[in-house]
Amino acid sequence: MPDLDLPDPDLHLPDGYVFTTAPERIDADRVHELLAAHAYWAAGRSREQQRAAMAGSRNYGVLAATGDLAAYARLVTDGATFGWLADVIVDPAHRGHGLGRAVVAGALADVESLGLKRVLLRASDQGRRIYERAGFMPVPEPDSWLQLQASTPATRSA
Repeated sequence: MPDLDLPDPDLHLPDGYVFTTAPERIDADRVHELLAAHAYWAAGRSREQQRAAMAGSRNYGVLAATGDLAAYARLVTDGATFGWLADVIVDPAHRGHGLGRAVVAGALADVESLGLKRVLLRASDQGRRIYERAGFMPVPEPDSWLQLQASTPATRSA
């Protein structure tokens, strides 16, 4: 994946914001801070776990004019058939400018050439509208999907 810094008009970014895939421009510590403070699904995730998740993913950021991370997403993929869009987050100070839509659109544009058969995500009620506008729809036959959760003290007592 080439490193990109794009003020891409197709992403509908406000003036001063750029979309990037450049790893050195996406501050892993800031990603962890945003997720720890504002993402219920990442509760308890350590900095080391976040760095490992980022290392195993394609990473996307929207940067403010200052260079600070304003929005983030990552996509886990085998590069041929399947992808999982995860950890989509917009810094509360930058919400309301369409950055969530932009980072999702940028991620999907980046993997379009791979020809993935399916990209999944788990959406909150608030995020659902953004993803539906991007073309996501409910999983057909959801009852056929299964999951295996890690065995932790919390899951053992359930």
